[in-house]
Amino acid sequence: MKSDTIAAIATAVSDSGIGIIRISGENAIETADRIYRSRNNKKRLIDVESHTIHYGYIYDGDELVDEVMAVVMKAPNTYTKENTVEIDCHGGILVMHKILDVVLKNGCRLAEPGEFTKRAFLNGRIDLSKAEAVMDVIHAKNEFALKSSVRQLKGSVSDKVRSLREEILYEIAFIESALDDPEHISLEGYTKKLEEKAVRINRQLEKLVDSAENGKVLKDGINTVIVGKPNAGKSSLLNILVGEEKAIVTGFAGTTRDVLEESIKLHGIGLNMIDTAGIRDTNDEVEKIGVEKARKYAGNADLILYVVDASCRLDENDDEIMKLIAGKKVIVLLNKTDLEQVVTEEDIVKKMTSVSFNSGLVRVIKTSTKEHTGMDVFEDTIKQMFFQGEIAVNDEIYITNLRHKEALAEARESMQMVLNSLADQMPEDFYSIDLMSAYAALGRIIGEEVDDDLVNEIFGKFCMGK
Repeated sequence: MKSDTIAAIATAVSDSGIGIIRISGENAIETADRIYRSRNNKKRLIDVESHTIHYGYIYDGDELVDEVMAVVMKAPNTYTKENTVEIDCHGGILVMHKILDVVLKNGCRLAEPGEFTKRAFLNGRIDLSKAEAVMDVIHAKNEFALKSSVRQLKGSVSDKVRSLREEILYEIAFIESALDDPEHISLEGYTKKLEEKAVRINRQLEKLVDSAENGKVLKDGINTVIVGKPNAGKSSLLNILVGEEKAIVTGFAGTTRDVLEESIKLHGIGLNMIDTAGIRDTNDEVEKIGVEKARKYAGNADLILYVVDASCRLDENDDEIMKLIAGKKVIVLLNKTDLEQVVTEEDIVKKMTSVSFNSGLVRVIKTSTKEHTGMDVFEDTIKQMFFQGEIAVNDEIYITNLRHKEALAEARESMQMVLNSLADQMPEDFYSIDLMSAYAALGRIIGEEVDDDLVNEIFGKFCMGK
């Protein structure tokens, strides 16, 4: 498969200014030469310098297909480390498919999803974590996700993993050498040194695993569910945040009966907003279904926006809501502060304390969705609750890939086994076994300890021309 020459449309298949057909493989330039003609019909792409651009035309036999620019890049200094030609044509759907058909007729096969990046990995230009970062860059939903993905593409994760593996491998080699040649390599006093290093490595692994919570938020956004009693202002809040009238707002309680979902960005942070039906006891069968959905979504939320009507007293429905969201990160929006208030911040805190709420997870903000007050404080509070205001500027590594998190957790568990063996004064070969397990787990992140099925699964999620 690696010796085949492949081709695909590398840009979105839609009407646009420019489209790109990418060709990669040993015979990429020869294939392009069969269909490319320069203005004077004397230039051959096989004879030009690498990384140069050439004006000309694409022909299907004697039929002119399009006016193009051909970009020639010769191995090994290309994305795939193979000969590569990119044909820049006009961006119509029909013309892009026509050129691709001509390319395929002249010695190429259609690339599989992600095959260009897969070849970059198989040919050693990037490791597996960087390849996955390519996809994360493409699908980044917010500013922080993009920055994190670009840092991973540059090697933030793979460099850290390789550094940890080098430290672990040194210890494995030392133990094995000492066991094979005890006359010349002594293990006296070694266990204390190994323990110090194992503790340090374990702490680093633990920090990386713990970063996955923020990493998930970075990559996928904050799953944010709006709850409250009917007519508290939940739909009005959604409309303000979205910037348009997405939800129906009336003076009648129970208007929202199903969930409404919208994605927004605040300070570059992605929020996956879900407006739910007001939670209350009701005999309306349709409204009951909406209330059950509200409970379900609240249980899976990263953040709860609990909207309270400050002009109405708290009741048993509020008690039920507070029990439902206990243990979650919650922002209480004390809404309708433009009216006479009968509920205060102190009332909310006292009530939540009575249902064993962790006060450190709760923020209370006065708002008026009618007058649009309190929104600036609300936005800043979200940023502080999740990122302490530091994520945009620091150099922390955030694990955004579940596969990476699982491998790091396994490596951490193996390093803990090393520490347990040291504490129990087990023989040295026990240390070596668990160190090797940690080394192998970390290797899966960068692709040095993976099988073909996993590689195919990862790259099968890519788009056709990447």
